[in-house]
Amino acid sequence: MQVRSSRAADFSLKTERLGPLPLVNHFLERMGLAALLEKHVPTADKRRRVPHAQALGVLVRSIVVEREPIYRAQETVHGFGTGLFGVAEEDIESLSDDRLGRALDRLFEADRAALLTEVVLAVAKRFSVQLKRLHNDSTSIAFCGQYRDARSLSKSGQRAPAITYGYSKDHRPDLKQLLFILTTDADGGVPVQFRTADGNTNDSITHIETWTTLRSVAGRADFLYVADSKLCSHDNLSFIDRAGGRFVTVLPRSRREDKHFRKLLQTEAPAWELVWDRPNARRREGARDVWSVYRDPLSSADGFSLIWVWSTLLTLRQQARRHRNRGRLIFASKSDGRNTHYFPGVFDTARVSRGFHYRSYYP
Repeated sequence: MQVRSSRAADFSLKTERLGPLPLVNHFLERMGLAALLEKHVPTADKRRRVPHAQALGVLVRSIVVEREPIYRAQETVHGFGTGLFGVAEEDIESLSDDRLGRALDRLFEADRAALLTEVVLAVAKRFSVQLKRLHNDSTSIAFCGQYRDARSLSKSGQRAPAITYGYSKDHRPDLKQLLFILTTDADGGVPVQFRTADGNTNDSITHIETWTTLRSVAGRADFLYVADSKLCSHDNLSFIDRAGGRFVTVLPRSRREDKHFRKLLQTEAPAWELVWDRPNARRREGARDVWSVYRDPLSSADGFSLIWVWSTLLTLRQQARRHRNRGRLIFASKSDGRNTHYFPGVFDTARVSRGFHYRSYYP
């Protein structure tokens, strides 16, 4: 019997980069995303080597893994193992920016609301998302550049939001923007509904459309809709209430009910009811996290229940912030520099106003 000795020349080493793509592909497969994209964004020209749905699948994986611009799609796909982006090796050369751009055009022309609804329903069914408590919020996304032609245009029956000036939540009023609106499920923070609006859209007018869409997705109206103080308007609350919905929102400081309750606190202590008492989640020796509530015997001006909430940790945080503000020394000198005054308060650094020069000092 002859035994052949193993030599280095008998083996070859092949290295491929996987990254998180095996996990990403697993969840995309469970969602059935490829079939849904093929259904809503079909490819009419069968001569295309890479269908629209497949090209969009490449973009989805690229956003999750690399977030590279579309003109670097080929380079991104080449950097990972064969087939991990859902494209055969011989088709990678067809992933030009023009090809991906055409797929995005077809996606824009498609019924994206129906597509998103089917995706959310598939996720809810296959991952047991309950859709019982939905949290909504919005933010502004700023764009650099002029965007002179980014007006609210319609194409193939679909309307494009306008990139324009509006209230900037990231404090960049000098830049044009879009409004991003996202709703997630409280069960794991799973995205349920997403859309964009014109950059100058007021948040308060977006909730009725959002809630109506969520009712279609959930298949019922009794889910709990949670949003910030922009929801607290007569039109929004009355619409949801008449449709059989439930909501939790924040009462704005500008409301008369807030003024009356603050005045009440100066003369008497409400009958607080303890609802939560747990150890400090951040500091082992820190103050306990205690929440108490008080149900106002009087309803709001709109006829809805008012519940006041008192958090001990939030109280300590606000007291610390007020203490820091009082501890700041503000130097204010006249423009001639001869007189110097000291004022407690908060002013913008190096702000000139009414002949005084304010400068913040942080000890």
